[in-house]
Amino acid sequence: MRPAQFMPAIVALVLAGLLALLGALIAADAIEERSRADVARILELNGHDWAEVTADGLQVVLSGTAPDEATRFDALKAAGTVIDTARIIDRMDVTDPDALEPPRYSIEILRNDAGISLVGLVPGAERRAELLEAVRAVAEDAPVTDLLNVAAAPPPEGWGPALAYGLEALSLLPRAKISIAADAIAIKAISDSPEERQRLQTLLRRRAPAGIPLHLEISAPRPVISPYTLRFIIDGNGARFDACSTFTAEGRRRILAAARAAGLRGAADCTIGLGMPSPAWDDAVVSAIARLAELGGGSVTFSDADMTLIAPPGTAQGYFDRVVGDLKAELPEAFSLHALLPAPPAPEGSDKAAGPPEFTATLSPEGDVRLHGPIPDARIRTATESFARARFGSKAVRSALRIDEGLPHGWTPRVLAALEALARLNSGSVVMQPGIVRIRGRTGDPDARAEIARILSEKLGDSEDFRISVTYEERLDPQKDIPTPEECVARINRILEVQQITFAPGSAEIDEVARASLDNIAEVMKQCLDVPMEVGGHTDSQGREEMNLALSQARAEAVINALLARRVLTSGLTAKGYGETRPIADNSTEEGRTANRRIEFRLIEAGQETREAAGAGPEAAGTPDSAATSTATEAERTATDGTEAPHPHPQPQPENHDEQN
Repeated sequence: MRPAQFMPAIVALVLAGLLALLGALIAADAIEERSRADVARILELNGHDWAEVTADGLQVVLSGTAPDEATRFDALKAAGTVIDTARIIDRMDVTDPDALEPPRYSIEILRNDAGISLVGLVPGAERRAELLEAVRAVAEDAPVTDLLNVAAAPPPEGWGPALAYGLEALSLLPRAKISIAADAIAIKAISDSPEERQRLQTLLRRRAPAGIPLHLEISAPRPVISPYTLRFIIDGNGARFDACSTFTAEGRRRILAAARAAGLRGAADCTIGLGMPSPAWDDAVVSAIARLAELGGGSVTFSDADMTLIAPPGTAQGYFDRVVGDLKAELPEAFSLHALLPAPPAPEGSDKAAGPPEFTATLSPEGDVRLHGPIPDARIRTATESFARARFGSKAVRSALRIDEGLPHGWTPRVLAALEALARLNSGSVVMQPGIVRIRGRTGDPDARAEIARILSEKLGDSEDFRISVTYEERLDPQKDIPTPEECVARINRILEVQQITFAPGSAEIDEVARASLDNIAEVMKQCLDVPMEVGGHTDSQGREEMNLALSQARAEAVINALLARRVLTSGLTAKGYGETRPIADNSTEEGRTANRRIEFRLIEAGQETREAAGAGPEAAGTPDSAATSTATEAERTATDGTEAPHPHPQPQPENHDEQN
């Protein structure tokens, strides 16, 4: 057969092959697109919109970045439900764990009378256990509620100091909410008094870690006044308050305005406190002061809702009755009025010239107490003397009490009330006669006058009159003499300028001659209990450097132990040995070496310990050595007395014994 005869068959076969290939390609593309679409759809339905799907023939390629390994595996599993897993090519990545934003660690601590609760996120189970142990130590027997969660990421910078400070604040505040984070600390607390609030604010701000913002809010609730007392007097010395209490600033304004209208001159104030017996307290007080001014003198005393008005002797009976009647009509329903019109004084030369019985007690500025006057019987005399010794000290009381069985009813409780009032003074006297008690003296307590008025109005009853002439003297106020932290350090270093603390050669045993300095420093420290100070030990350059460093550290610790032996609270003191690194004189001379062997006290400012621990010295921390140090003088070699508490540390010895460190 000729070749031409085969050409149509060959062409047909070629065309058929081409058509088959084309069909196969079209079918493969369709399968490829369908597989890609099916996988993309199932991933989207399962929330994996981060994944990208492409097809390469019969294979399906998954790419993209999964947030974590579990999510990547879940995407593979979802894709395997629509196509054979052998056709899946996994090119997915997982987010780098180190690139994730770390969790925000924070704790909120609530403390009240019911216990302590903790809520928040802390780093690591071990740190959580340490935290709970510290909180339980603060709580003592109170319950601790643990609602903390734990994360594995490392804590951020500042977390450690913030947490340590928060725990310290927790130990100081029995009622508080403390929020702790590495970048902020917030404290809300309640104190018992304005004085306590001021002390806590100063202490907490002083100890706050450096670089971490502190929001501090400490409130002092109004004091509870019991009994609720007010006493206003008009006499030859003018108009004045012995005690004044009210509930609001508006009430104080009204009462003081009424008192000024009645003749009050100069400064005056009313204590705002809880315990007011009636919402109409201010109305009753204003009316009583106005009626007392109408009488032209006398006194008005409120003890809760009981009121006593005493008119000036010699007031006409009819006029007295009219004023008292008007006052009774004005008083709110809750108040009871007891009005007294004293009899005029007996004329000179009458049978009453001998005078009524009189009890007196005097308190000297040195604390000595003298008791004179009548008492009903021997048993009550013993009880009165015991009461006085309990108030003033057993060695301070001298008694010259005598027995008089004819004393008025109620004499003994009035004597005890007079002694209790006298105990509020630094010095003074009390004179008690039937119907009246007079107390005068000096005090360093600005609230003493009001407290005395409360004591006498409560103890003496409605029918008794009392007169208070008490002067407040600021120099007697113990709160006024509390030094600032800077003054504390300056006072101590002035003591060391006169007499340094010296040691036995080459040891940390304090010389006997240092007793006077340590005693004087201890007295200063008792007024500086919350002041953080560093006790720095220094040596001269004789001996090896590392031995001098150890020796200076031991000496600084010995000073703290010596103060502790003198009953000084040393929790605010830190011992630091500097060895020979900070000379203040030439080590080539005997005089210079003597000066360099010294103890220095230095104020630790807020956050300074943290900065120094990070590598900054005292100068970088903001307190140059020269600001709070003392230089040894010749006097340190001529002092005459001293003892030292035993020191538990080993005593390092320098190599060179010719010159002692």
